[in-house]
Amino acid sequence: MGKAAALCGGGNSSTRGLVSLLSAVPCLACQELPAMSAEPGGRGGGGPAGGPPAAPGSDTYKGWLFKWTNYLKGYQRRWFVLSNGLLSYYRTQAEMAHTCRGTINLSTAHIDTEDSCNIVLSNGGRTYHLKANSEVERQRWVTALELAKAKAIRMRNNQSDDSGDEEPASQSDKSELHGTLKTLSSKLEDLSTCNDLIAKHGAALQRSLSELENLKLPAESGEKIKAVNERATLFRITSNAMINACRDFLDLAETHSRKWQRALQYEREQRIRLEETIEQLAKQHNSLERACRGAPGLSSSSTGITSTAKGSVQSAKGEASDEDEETEYFDAMEDAPAFITVTADPKHHRRSGSNLSGASEGHPEDWNLEDSVFESSNQSSYNESSCKDLLPKKRRRTRIPDKPNYSLNLWSIMKNCIGKELSKIPMPVNFNEPLSMLQRLTEDLEYHELLDKAVKCESSTEQMCFVAAFSVSSYSTTVHRTAKPFNPLLGETYELDRLEEFGFRSLCEQVSHHPPAAAHHVYSKRGWTLWQEITIASKFRGKYLSIMPLGAIHLEFHSSGNHYVWRKVTSTVHNIIVGKLWIDQSGEIEIVNHKSKDKCQLKFTPYSYFSRDVPRKVTGVVSDADGKAHYVMSGTWDEKMECSKIVQSSHGSTSTEGKQKTVYQTLSPKVLWKKYPLPENAENMYFFSDLALTLNEPEERVAPTDSRLRPDQRLMESGRWDEANVEKQRLEEKQRAVRRRREAEAVEALEEGKDYEGYIPLWFERKVDAVTGELICVYKGGYWEAKEKQDWSTCPDIF
Repeated sequence: MGKAAALCGGGNSSTRGLVSLLSAVPCLACQELPAMSAEPGGRGGGGPAGGPPAAPGSDTYKGWLFKWTNYLKGYQRRWFVLSNGLLSYYRTQAEMAHTCRGTINLSTAHIDTEDSCNIVLSNGGRTYHLKANSEVERQRWVTALELAKAKAIRMRNNQSDDSGDEEPASQSDKSELHGTLKTLSSKLEDLSTCNDLIAKHGAALQRSLSELENLKLPAESGEKIKAVNERATLFRITSNAMINACRDFLDLAETHSRKWQRALQYEREQRIRLEETIEQLAKQHNSLERACRGAPGLSSSSTGITSTAKGSVQSAKGEASDEDEETEYFDAMEDAPAFITVTADPKHHRRSGSNLSGASEGHPEDWNLEDSVFESSNQSSYNESSCKDLLPKKRRRTRIPDKPNYSLNLWSIMKNCIGKELSKIPMPVNFNEPLSMLQRLTEDLEYHELLDKAVKCESSTEQMCFVAAFSVSSYSTTVHRTAKPFNPLLGETYELDRLEEFGFRSLCEQVSHHPPAAAHHVYSKRGWTLWQEITIASKFRGKYLSIMPLGAIHLEFHSSGNHYVWRKVTSTVHNIIVGKLWIDQSGEIEIVNHKSKDKCQLKFTPYSYFSRDVPRKVTGVVSDADGKAHYVMSGTWDEKMECSKIVQSSHGSTSTEGKQKTVYQTLSPKVLWKKYPLPENAENMYFFSDLALTLNEPEERVAPTDSRLRPDQRLMESGRWDEANVEKQRLEEKQRAVRRRREAEAVEALEEGKDYEGYIPLWFERKVDAVTGELICVYKGGYWEAKEKQDWSTCPDIF
């Protein structure tokens, strides 16, 4: 017992031992990884190839691997460091001192092997695709990654406790930390006091035992033994108190050391996020610097290159920071530029001095500022000098009643759905705008003057430029128009007679209800005719709705006989469930002149949050029957379209995908089309344009089936939405009754062995188109003659 007392003596040593025990609790950032360490091996390939593994106990594993960046650059060589359960990578070894390009935590990562040399690491939304030089090298990395992951998981499990979900960096945790430190100090004082008592009672017990050994008289032995027992009892009580105090201290030390470790891990993660944010800002800054350096050469220098198609502004050699396209979120977001344009000065253009091989050439003198057709396109349509012949002879309305501020009551919709079939559920007018689909189709003619100018073109490729601009202009009204138009009733028509004002008259008819299809015919006395049959197909994809117009648009010029055909792109309505609705256009339009075989390929670039391109971008090239490019089209579908004449073209450098880019040397661009500004107070009038405000204006002498006479649509425009909902439901039920009657007639005809033709359009007839070979509804005549006579006896009663 004397030895035991000696071991427990010395309060200072005990305190130092407990403090050292607290400081010895392992930290997550300082754990040793029992993985191998290796320096980069030969050929600059993957990690440790060419070098033997380091002895166990080294805390890092380093080496070169190839990392997938994007489809432009593919795999790029990067320096990887595996340490403390974290895999980080750098562009070079020198960057380890200041810049980390990315880090992934292995404790929650999934490790997969695709083939003999590839490794895939995924953690939440982040995925690294890595490749080693050989299978042996890949296996070394996989082994090191698995060991690091196992140890990281063990460390995380050892550090977890019941309060592990709390955020360590809050103000309450700081107060708790101060209280814990005070408690620990108090426990240390208790341990010191107990230590002193143990030393004191231990010494007394030793003296008592010594005196007991020296006793010779049996009479005194009982009293001494009693004293020894009392001393032993006091020693036992004191020892138990010290043991309990030590246990409390250790519990507190372990609990709060875990919190401190979590706090440290949290700060490390915050630092990594901050590094990534700074990295992104540095990339953006670098990109802006490059754009600023390249800006002066875009208009005056013959070597300033701008990507007007599928890419963004780049230098002539295509040099860019390697990390600009490396961030994982950019992968597969942007296509490689299909062609590059070089703006040339026509005064200094010399064909002999050009460094571009003449794959196709044009004459710069053909693109002079006195060109009557293109020069008139450069001026705004609101310019008085260019619009004198377009001034309307009849005053049209310039406003409609403001849109009521009605909140959408979901219960009012749901109560109308109870006990009804899905096909019979009425959609309230809250989702609509006071125009029908036929009127929206007619709205494509807002920039009809583009076709009037195209008539004056002597060259078919020049004419194609105006047709392309017209095809893009039809989308300019959709950028703010998120409400849906009214679905036309079967047999519903809409006319727009502007023959005296603008030289054209338009007629639409709903020719089918299932699937919904509308036929459209436009005649212009200024030398062109347009016709189409459009069927709308839609797909709901969760967060967005895709609207795909099916059917070809035909345009024919009377004097030249040029017959153009194209199809519309896909419209996408985003944030259908949650968020603010917005519309985007994406896809490609191929316009073909079936007489001269000229073509124009337009690409509508879909919006991407990560893209550096201008939003709603449209680009394309106009080429002749031999594939020779003549013009470059560029602009946006919501603002303007420009045309640049090509004077030379050549094949440029080959991209990383093996595709060869075409370099077009062009003259300065000219504006063919520019969007009209919206009228004042448009935001309260459904964002209608000047033409859209007049489409539902009441007119006399129209057919009884005209959309202007539709009662629910008229009530909605007047702001009487509740009455409009009742009237809309009545019209839909009336249409269902007519359909049921036709179905009964079809069954009866089938039983009698007769043919039943079904609904026959009134003003259109189905024919096989000689150009496309498709069955299409074309105008058969008679409407304008019936209007002249006011003979509408053949019109059905649909309203």
